Amino acid sequence: MAFPSQVNPPQIGLREASLVDPDARRAVAGTLAVPVLPAEPADAGDESGTPVLGPGTAVVLDLLTEHGITGDDVFAVLESAGARGAAGEVTVLPLHRGVVEEVLLVGVGALAPADLRKAGAAIARRTRDREAVATSLPALADPEGFRALVDGLILGSFGFHWRSEGPEHRPVGRVVLTDVPDEAAYVDLLGRATAVSGAGWYSRMLALMPSNVKNPQWLADQAAEVAARTGLDLEVWDETRLRAEGFGGIAGVGQASDSPPRLIRLGYTPAGAGATSDLPHVVLVGKGITFDTGGLSIKPAEAMATMKRDMTGGGVVLAVLSALADLGCPVRVTGLIAAAENSISGSALRPGDVITHYGGRTSEVTNTDAEGRLVMADALAYAAAELAPTVLVDVATLTGAMKVALGQRTGGMFANDDALADQLRAAGEVAGEVLWRLPLAQEYAELLDSPTADADNAPGGPGAITAALFLEPFAAGLPWAHLDIASVGDSPVDAFEWTSGATGFGARLLLRWLEDAEIG
Repeated sequence: MAFPSQVNPPQIGLREASLVDPDARRAVAGTLAVPVLPAEPADAGDESGTPVLGPGTAVVLDLLTEHGITGDDVFAVLESAGARGAAGEVTVLPLHRGVVEEVLLVGVGALAPADLRKAGAAIARRTRDREAVATSLPALADPEGFRALVDGLILGSFGFHWRSEGPEHRPVGRVVLTDVPDEAAYVDLLGRATAVSGAGWYSRMLALMPSNVKNPQWLADQAAEVAARTGLDLEVWDETRLRAEGFGGIAGVGQASDSPPRLIRLGYTPAGAGATSDLPHVVLVGKGITFDTGGLSIKPAEAMATMKRDMTGGGVVLAVLSALADLGCPVRVTGLIAAAENSISGSALRPGDVITHYGGRTSEVTNTDAEGRLVMADALAYAAAELAPTVLVDVATLTGAMKVALGQRTGGMFANDDALADQLRAAGEVAGEVLWRLPLAQEYAELLDSPTADADNAPGGPGAITAALFLEPFAAGLPWAHLDIASVGDSPVDAFEWTSGATGFGARLLLRWLEDAEIG
């Protein structure tokens, strides 16, 4: 099925010079965005809390003064709006047409990367449908802050549509980042920032694709396109091969659907390194349930409304692999996507069925709606047995219990290795995708006991912990982390770089980890 062409992220350019061309006395874009900082500490006792105008404002005011707009006017507008320079706060300066279309006074808070990410997203959201915006915020940003600013500008622009007449809104066409300290040096930073945020964009798009288009073979087709474009190795298991080679979890979950299951393997090797090199080898495993009815343990209707997004983990893995070459990632990475549609038919898995996973471990299926762990178990077991990974990381929208525990702004993490957990947590902080580590509490392991199999797939609460404990044996003692992103797979509202709907959470943090961490 053909689907409508989607909007593209804004084009971003760099400029060492200011927002105004001094020779032509003309702004470099129709919309200008200048930073506003909170009141300086020396003014803390000032009840007005007058905010501070940041770099770039002077040249804009110089231009506006020619048209009767003064600094006093700007402060009056800020005061009237109650603006205090908080991160992501936007105040619009009313202008007479012919000067510039609009000047945005953008709060940057304490200038932490998270503040600049919020500011960038606020600019993106305020300037959609415009041709161009120029901003002097880079003058205040260190390299990490600059990357965060770009992150916000791109992801705050995200949109997905299926309208016959085109999208309701389009991202701003072009962003000019002015007052850059060193344009040549920042070219690489911009490339890295756009690669990471572009992966976040792609993972959102995959998650939002409707399931009448998106099935396991469609995911495999997307992987083939990525592999052809970026030089990745690709291997796909069909349903016959999955059965023949003992992937009982993936085959079993997918057996009721008219769209048969797939296991997708993508492989990245750094340029110049051979496939047999002694570089660290990271294996990422993603849950790729392209629609989840719950199977015979059927979900309530309202719980199915977002289940086209139950492959978010698989989409994250695909998006990460798509960006590794652009980042020059220094380690080998294999991505495994366990893709199936959990449907209902006469051939569906039944409560009480026993399946055999790759490698021989068995599971009693007491709840067919706990299907994600069944497909992930196969992929983890295969990785541990066949791929000689240095570390294993899986990512999945796995348990509703995680959403109950952490809400919708923090992802959950379990790990059997403290160093790995610390690296992932730190990467999440830098990337703006925050993780909270929960315990692999062994006192609950007995809940997984089954009278007929090695484990019960749905032993009950504490649900997120018992799901992680179910997966742990399949990692075979390797350093392993399990990211349960059911809490953050969807955003209920537009909130800075998050847009309402699928978040694609995990792509940015995994890329920052792979780019920066010393693995192995």
